[in-house]
Amino acid sequence: MRKDITIAAETRNSRGKNEARRLRVKGSMPAIVYGAQGNPEPVAVSPKEIGKILNSKTGHNTIFNLSLAGGDNTPVMIIDWQYDPIKDSLLHVDLKRIDLSKRIHVKVPVVTHGDPKGVKLQGGLLELITREIEIDCLPDEIPEQFDLDVSELSIGQSIRAGEVSLPGSVKLLSTPDAVIAHVVSLKAEEAAPSEVAAVAEPEVVKKGKKEGEAEEGKKK
Repeated sequence: MRKDITIAAETRNSRGKNEARRLRVKGSMPAIVYGAQGNPEPVAVSPKEIGKILNSKTGHNTIFNLSLAGGDNTPVMIIDWQYDPIKDSLLHVDLKRIDLSKRIHVKVPVVTHGDPKGVKLQGGLLELITREIEIDCLPDEIPEQFDLDVSELSIGQSIRAGEVSLPGSVKLLSTPDAVIAHVVSLKAEEAAPSEVAAVAEPEVVKKGKKEGEAEEGKKK
């Protein structure tokens, strides 16, 4: 989804760990911009501003403007990013130029609402299998999320990707039969561990007998 956000960027003339450290001391971080028939361009951006976008509702699907000194504002999306595993701070980000007239592939979150009948009345359990689906659309058509009502689901019933209502010219790329959410029986879930134990028990007894026989053989 396109947002009225502009982030300033500076052109980088050098690369490497020393350059990255110098940028971080200044409160900036290295980034690369590519795509839309343009050459890859190393830049420096604010990790704080990029972090705000990643933590927003639209997250990495946000289309925003990148402003280079002496250049025009370029629509971009965050394609990849790297965090420091200890400090949990952004270290690097990949930005892709977006042609607003061309369709793109994105993954959009799926959010469920409501209490299923299978849970309230039948004592079942709602399981979320897929938390996002992939779509094909124009950049300005990217939804924040897909909302699904699961209140009518009974035990054994599910909602699949093909049942999601798509707006405008949006097309589904995920497998239509992919299960997004379903309601299962808790009794079946509880029975599974005992069944596994029952299958494993003969193997344990068998091994015990062999060990006993081996000990008896040693005594003889």
